[in-house]
Amino acid sequence: MPEFDAVVVGSGPNGLTGALELAESGRRVLLLEAAGAFGGGLRSAGLTLPGFTHDVCATVIATALASPALRDRLPGLGVEPLHPEIPAAHPLDDGPAVLFHRSAERTAAGLGRDGAAYLATVGAAAKAGFPLVDSLLAPLGLPKAPLSLIRYGLTGALPATTAAGLLFRGPRARAALAGMAAHSMLDLGGPISAGYGVLLAATAHLVGWPVVKGGSQVMADAMVARLRDLGGEAVTGHRVTALKELPDAETVLLDVTPRQFLEMADLPEAYARKLRRYRYGPGVFKVDWALGGPVPWRDPEVAKAGTVHLGGTLEEIAASERAAVRGRVCDRPYVLLVQPPDPSRAPEGHRTLWAYCHVPNGYDGDMTDAIEAQIERFAPGFREVVLARHTMGPRALEDHDANYVGGDIGGGAADLRQFLGRPVVSPQPWRTPLEGVYLCSSSTPPGAGVHGMGGLMAARCALRRAGVRSSLRM
Repeated sequence: MPEFDAVVVGSGPNGLTGALELAESGRRVLLLEAAGAFGGGLRSAGLTLPGFTHDVCATVIATALASPALRDRLPGLGVEPLHPEIPAAHPLDDGPAVLFHRSAERTAAGLGRDGAAYLATVGAAAKAGFPLVDSLLAPLGLPKAPLSLIRYGLTGALPATTAAGLLFRGPRARAALAGMAAHSMLDLGGPISAGYGVLLAATAHLVGWPVVKGGSQVMADAMVARLRDLGGEAVTGHRVTALKELPDAETVLLDVTPRQFLEMADLPEAYARKLRRYRYGPGVFKVDWALGGPVPWRDPEVAKAGTVHLGGTLEEIAASERAAVRGRVCDRPYVLLVQPPDPSRAPEGHRTLWAYCHVPNGYDGDMTDAIEAQIERFAPGFREVVLARHTMGPRALEDHDANYVGGDIGGGAADLRQFLGRPVVSPQPWRTPLEGVYLCSSSTPPGAGVHGMGGLMAARCALRRAGVRSSLRM
């Protein structure tokens, strides 16, 4: 008898979720992590000064609270979500910021004549609730909310630039949709980019955009503790370079991207050829700051937001994202900024802050000045409160996590071609030609995000094949 029923390689959100799904279904699980800490994109570290805790990648856990893989698990793990007063804000040069409140109606009221259109799209998606989210996060299954899915798809299938022009008459709402859609790291003139924007905005109303008290590492460590409580084992500092190094087990889940899988296994040529065609998206350039006080936003309401989208108008944001996809950088990039509403992350009276912009995959330049200039644009005097900064370009991010190929934190381009064909077109893309071996990273459906669905779906494929009933109902 093998010592383990299943081995999971990689402890990002998907690997952790897959390990828990297997363990909760009675499997004895071994989790192996190459880094010195669990979590992958959920890791936290003291990147700047003593007493400051920074999330190295993921901070906002909206998709975790919305996901069928995690929303029922998190309450039992002791993870405390901290909600900002306002989930997100989009400052503008010529007026007050657009504010995404927990209430869709209150958000719509701030959009004037475009409020009704906002409620008919984003508001309707939020009102459709978890059945719609479940249908979108499990895109290869039978939809739970087919009518809501069709309604969502009428807008979501469009390019964000097209949808913004068709739905909204004013520049404020158009810019706000672009800021949301740009999370996708896609050319906003391409299909389905509007869908990312609508869904993300809807989650702000459905579950909020909180952070984990104490840092994202707390969530990763809580999931590992739960795995150990279930009899599983978890090991850090163990890099797997070949599948033959693993102990015998009926099931192997790999929280890796196609590039690593190709290096780890001798695969049938037809399948390997498909993996070699898999495309990675733009990278990111990230800056973390230790601050001596709050960011001096021109619009004081922005200080109440956890996430801030900096990029100005729809046209500016679209140009920035198009440039990154096409291998260029902008002097005024779209900047995604997070100011965690968590006093425990910094000494009293101080703050932590991070922001990143999208850059060409593998970019080796320095975007620090461009990012800080965008912050200064909407928060004059920002640099005066900076005590220390830490930067990570694409190469440093890939060194931190091998899944961030060329700095692509999404595990691969999320355009229409790879929306379902992640990493190959298949009714069960988590399965591989190798017996008992499954991929579960963000390079599988439904893609990027702290939702754990890749891990859940891969584990369920394995459990069905073994004739074991899943522990979690959807």
